Amino acid sequence: MADVLWKKLSLTMWPLILLSVLLAGCDTGNSGKPETRTVIRLDKLAPLPPRKAVFDDDIIRVAVAAILSPTGTIDSYTPLMTYLEDVLGKPVKLVQRKTYKEINDLLARGSVDVAFVCTGAYIEGVKKDIMTILVVPEIHGRVTYQSFMIVQSASPYQSFEDLRGKIFAFTDPMSNTGYFYPLSLLKMKDETPESYFRRTIFTYSHDRSINAVADGVADGASVDNLILEYARQRGPELSDSIRVIWESEKFGMPPVVVPKQLEEEKRLKFEKLFLDITNNEAGRRALKSLGIEKFVRPDLALYNF
Repeated sequence: MADVLWKKLSLTMWPLILLSVLLAGCDTGNSGKPETRTVIRLDKLAPLPPRKAVFDDDIIRVAVAAILSPTGTIDSYTPLMTYLEDVLGKPVKLVQRKTYKEINDLLARGSVDVAFVCTGAYIEGVKKDIMTILVVPEIHGRVTYQSFMIVQSASPYQSFEDLRGKIFAFTDPMSNTGYFYPLSLLKMKDETPESYFRRTIFTYSHDRSINAVADGVADGASVDNLILEYARQRGPELSDSIRVIWESEKFGMPPVVVPKQLEEEKRLKFEKLFLDITNNEAGRRALKSLGIEKFVRPDLALYNF
C-alpha cells in the first residue's frame, strides 16, 4: 500500500520538481541577494473583453461566398478587385471560405467590409441581424433568379419524382437554390432527404454540383440558373451533357451586403461605388467578367420568404 501511495505522489510531484529545476536554472544573478519572484495567480485572471469589429482603413476586405469553386471565383472577381483598388486607392483583399456560414460568421465579427452572399445566407443573416443589404446585381434586365433541377442528358429521369431513391447533390446548407428550395419540395411531399434519396452530398459550389451531375457522380442536383448559364457559356459541351427537368419560382438575386456595424458613412460610400461602376470603362470590364449588367438598389419585398 505504501509503495502504491509513493508512486502516486511521485507522478504528482514530478512536474513540480521539473518546473523548480528549470526556474532555478534561469537565475543567473551573482549578488547573493534573495531572488525576487513574481507570483502569477491563475485563479485571478480576468476574462478578455468582447471583440469589437475592427475595420482596417488601409485594407479593404471583400468576402465572396463559394457560389463558384475557388479557382472560378478568383478568375471572375479579380477584375472587380482591381477596379476597387484603383477607385479606393487602397489594397483590396479577396476573402474566400468554403461554406456560406463561414462568410456569415466573418460578417458577424466585422472581419470584412463587403461581402457577396447567396440569398439563403442573406435571409439567415437578416434573422440574426448581422448584415445590411447594399445593392443587388441586375442580369439580363432582371433582379431575380431561379433554382433549376438538373440531370444528365442521357439519363431517363424526367421529373423530381424520378429522382426518388437516387443520389442527389446539394450545394451548401445555407444555399437558397441549392438546398432550401429542394428541401421545400421534399416538405410538400412529407419527405426528408434521408427518406427520399438513396444518398446526398454537399459540393459547396454550384459549378461543382453541375460537374457532379455531368460526370455521373450524382443523378441530380438543384443549382442557380445563372451559374448554370455561366457554366454553359464557359464550357459549351455542358449543354450536351446536362438537362433541366424542373424550374422554381423567382427569388431575389444574391445581394452584396455589409456588416451591420459598419459606419453609415462607409456604407454610403460603398453603395455609391457599386451604383456608379458602369460609369467607368474598367468597371464595365469588371462587370462583364462577372456576367453582370449593373448594380441596383434592392427591392426588399423579393426577400420576404
